Amino acid sequence: MPDSARNPERPRPPRPSALLRASVALHVAALGAVLWRPALWPWALGTVLADQLLIAGAGLWPRSRLLGPNVTRLPRAAGPAVALTIDDGPDPEVTPAVLGLLAAHGAHATFFCVGERVRRHPELARAIRAAGHELANHTEHHSMRFSLFGPRAVAAEVRQAQETLRAVTGETSRFFRAPAGLRNPFLEGVLARENLRLVSWTRRGFDTVTRDPARVLTRLLRRLEGGDILLLHDGHAARTASGQPVILEVLPPLLERLAARALRPVTLHTAFSAAGLA
Repeated sequence: MPDSARNPERPRPPRPSALLRASVALHVAALGAVLWRPALWPWALGTVLADQLLIAGAGLWPRSRLLGPNVTRLPRAAGPAVALTIDDGPDPEVTPAVLGLLAAHGAHATFFCVGERVRRHPELARAIRAAGHELANHTEHHSMRFSLFGPRAVAAEVRQAQETLRAVTGETSRFFRAPAGLRNPFLEGVLARENLRLVSWTRRGFDTVTRDPARVLTRLLRRLEGGDILLLHDGHAARTASGQPVILEVLPPLLERLAARALRPVTLHTAFSAAGLA
């Protein structure tokens, strides 16, 4: 059975974080205090506002687990492997070249795809999967306001992307990444209903803003070890001074370094399957 098609039909139970559980209790306590003694409203209001600021800050920290489960490394059972994750595509100019480089090095990657781009370039999405890579959910529209959305809008972005990926590839995504990694407390419940795992990264190259491939490569290789999840972009890629997408300059030396360190680039599904967590 294809990797991405093995998603269970039954929704998993949501796993709200300790912070969110404490936040609910705090709101209830603040309301009770005001009902008991109305003069306490300034204290109650200040406490609730401080709590909301903390939650907002947690959503702006992509690798945080303060809002719920968040994969930042591969399971130990994956062994000497790393996950190359490639965001924001598919892009008709960049993605085919990325696929060629990965094939030349025998590497596999997880592509976090934007739903509307998959609908525009379905043949590229199917080419990614045909080459043995994995497609994952990166929302339908990649709105940079995603972390400000209410529960219905968050659900719509995630579900529409799931439906798009399923319609184009016939398979169901297992993993989700928010645009720029930014999110809010509504996301975990939506991901639970869709049987999705939130994935961020161990380190990123900032290849959407850095035009120097050497700097991007240095960031990715710094303290590199097995289990790392690396982030690059085939969509919204920065360009070098010569106009080349940065990812195309970074991938060859990155893959060579991985091979030299005996680190296998695998899909997220492969890594989680090795740990019995797929």
